[in-house]
Amino acid sequence: MDYTKIHYKNASGSETSSDIQKNSVRCPHCKVAMIPQFVYARKKTDTLLSVFCQCTNPTCGETFLAKYVLNRSYYVFSEIQANASMDRKKFSDIIKEISPSFCEIYNQAYAAQQMNLSQICGVGYRKALEFLIKDYIMSSIEEERKDGIKQKNLSKCIKEDISSTNIKAVAARATWIGNDETHYVRKWEDKDIKDLIGMIDLTIRWIESEVETKRLLEEMPLL
Repeated sequence: MDYTKIHYKNASGSETSSDIQKNSVRCPHCKVAMIPQFVYARKKTDTLLSVFCQCTNPTCGETFLAKYVLNRSYYVFSEIQANASMDRKKFSDIIKEISPSFCEIYNQAYAAQQMNLSQICGVGYRKALEFLIKDYIMSSIEEERKDGIKQKNLSKCIKEDISSTNIKAVAARATWIGNDETHYVRKWEDKDIKDLIGMIDLTIRWIESEVETKRLLEEMPLL
């Protein structure tokens, strides 16, 4: 096996070096298998190095991070690291309690949007909206009715099973735009993903307002 020295800072901040195996790695940018140039490293744990690499494909030359793990006396390739973690939307305790699935689906759609996957993130937001609305409805109905809500068309749920005029109005329009994201032909040409996100956010605020108002009235009934 072929090895080279990689220089890095240890936990105390002083410079040190270790042997690293020169094995083939598939570049995450050009997808070509090559032996990267090891530019620098940072020791994360006693057995793990985060290595800053450069692709040696002459037509690429992009940089990336990779994990290398200790194997006896040298480090071997483990996996490519993401260059940056995706932002996540933070939701109130009210929304997290009503629909944890909505929070997760929404953030998956948000991650796709941050990666410029504009053709699929709208579908994810539309799915997140459906989970939010149906979970909100099911949070206040009898157990025997819940299966019916799960199988019901979203537009019908909004029209027939939500009493709040504000939630009904905003969620219905969010559904229209969300449906456009799943269809070949758009009905609302002047609306886009930003409008859908804005309508979902507004729906969230009305739901939070309804829940908070209901709790207040239950805690402080009229004398």
